[in-house]
Amino acid sequence: MIEFKLPELGENIEQGDLVRLMVAPGATVSEGQSVMELETDKAVVEVPSSVTGTVQEIRVKEGDKIRVGQVIFTVENGTGAKAAVESTAKAAPPKPEATAPPARAPQPVPQSSAPPPSAPVQERQERRAQPQAATEFTLPELGENISQGDLVRLMIAPGARVSEGQPVMELETDKAVVEVPSSVSGVVKDVKVKEGEKIKVGQVIFTLEGGTSTRPETARVRNAPVEHVSGQHGARLAFQAAIRAEGKTEEQALPPDQPQPAAPIFSMPVQLGKVAGTEHRQPIPAAPHVRRFAREVGVDIYEVKGSGPGGRISEDDVKAYAKALLSAAATAVQAPPRAGHFAQPQLPDFAKWGKVERVSMRGVRRKTAEHLAESWNTIPHVTQHDRADITELEQLRARFAPKAEEAGGKMTVTAIALKVCAAALKVFPQFNASIDIEKEEIVYKQYINIGVAADTDRGLLVPVIRDVEKKNIVELAVELSQLSKKARDKKITPEEMQGGTFTITNLGGIGGVGFTPIVNHPEVAILGLSRSRTEPEWINGKFEPRLILPLSLSYDHRLIDGADAARFLRWIAEAFEQPFLLSVQG
Repeated sequence: MIEFKLPELGENIEQGDLVRLMVAPGATVSEGQSVMELETDKAVVEVPSSVTGTVQEIRVKEGDKIRVGQVIFTVENGTGAKAAVESTAKAAPPKPEATAPPARAPQPVPQSSAPPPSAPVQERQERRAQPQAATEFTLPELGENISQGDLVRLMIAPGARVSEGQPVMELETDKAVVEVPSSVSGVVKDVKVKEGEKIKVGQVIFTLEGGTSTRPETARVRNAPVEHVSGQHGARLAFQAAIRAEGKTEEQALPPDQPQPAAPIFSMPVQLGKVAGTEHRQPIPAAPHVRRFAREVGVDIYEVKGSGPGGRISEDDVKAYAKALLSAAATAVQAPPRAGHFAQPQLPDFAKWGKVERVSMRGVRRKTAEHLAESWNTIPHVTQHDRADITELEQLRARFAPKAEEAGGKMTVTAIALKVCAAALKVFPQFNASIDIEKEEIVYKQYINIGVAADTDRGLLVPVIRDVEKKNIVELAVELSQLSKKARDKKITPEEMQGGTFTITNLGGIGGVGFTPIVNHPEVAILGLSRSRTEPEWINGKFEPRLILPLSLSYDHRLIDGADAARFLRWIAEAFEQPFLLSVQG
């Protein structure tokens, strides 16, 4: 019986957590075969067997903390570099592609009656027993016309064990940030570069003691994670990463009527939102083969949520994440963004920093978010601010308030503002218009329907009062009270919130001295009212207390120039200050 013990893992590494066992009693293992995955405080590593034979007994279980030198399992009819003195069994030849174990001092081998090994087997055994010279790992070819890059992050250090395919560095080229995998296996002896250096293809990165290499030093590098790529390029990269995980081609993933892309996405310039690897990233709870699979399909494993114990990530988790990317990215590819609409950046995993709660965005809130995003992305906003002295207006409002109450309404500043804005829109018709970009036309409306933003427990609703210019202030006050109540009672209909040509929003009941309202597309302007307050004003050589109303006008700069906006808002301010103007000009 031969014992396989946990070998040395690297400098200052004495133990680790057993993540996964790859053998079971009765299984046949060969020297160099990966038999377990161990998570140390530095990385998750695959541990190769140094013995060959049939597994008899396993002394550990997944989740155990294992120390260097501890017995992992035993084999019968086996051979191994350490166990040769314990067995006289026939030596089984190692697989050609197996990773060689760390070099050890030759052990005396007892005489055996077994026949001598064949010449090829004997040659391999002799070559393995000889001390090996240091192996150099040089920067491989990274791609067409890429001869150098800046070393962003080193993932290895002297004394660490590296295996073929393991990422060892992150390099920033003029096209992307890439992870460079190792093409050699062994223990790092000397690192020849440091972070921040510019490295050329063919330059020595590090050397290995007793290292092996079973393939040419060419790299299959990974592009920057999808979330670091912006706009349509990001959607296309996510789409391609996801279909690779599905084992499909882009033509198979797209519907038959979808036009195929004219050129590969990687021939296009990539805009990076941030440099991957410049921030500190903790070890991810995923086995090397899972990380390797994620790299192969182009998925950033740091964005995958693990379903295993302690958030451990499996291949199924990577596939599920890739499928989600496929669904989202395919939609983005099939439906090109409208003018003024931009792809949303992917959110980080907020749960990494603390407890979170997710609540579905439904109904009014979702619709409000979609509409305001479209308005903000479509319209080049500018906001003009002014102030109106409403001291006399407030006296008139208090005098006529009982009449409005008798009719079933409230004589508010908003009700008065409806009449003031209707008169202003007749004088400045460009504020009562819309822009038709496709037909390159300006649509001037011959009617005046004004929406009034209402704050409800379901979110922001905007009831529309029609033909404002044809109604007096008392009628407007009554209709405004009725529509506002319907909005709060959830009885307002979609038709009652459509057809507006201008919007008023009043935050005076809450407070503030000014704000920047968002234009309600397809309108071109919106008036914001803030809380009025008494301020000292210099009048006739002395200060007098006056009631001042802050005004904020946001407008679409594609149609409205700054001078016109200033004149429009000044007209409104003067109408508030001199109500007689409404009867003269309105």
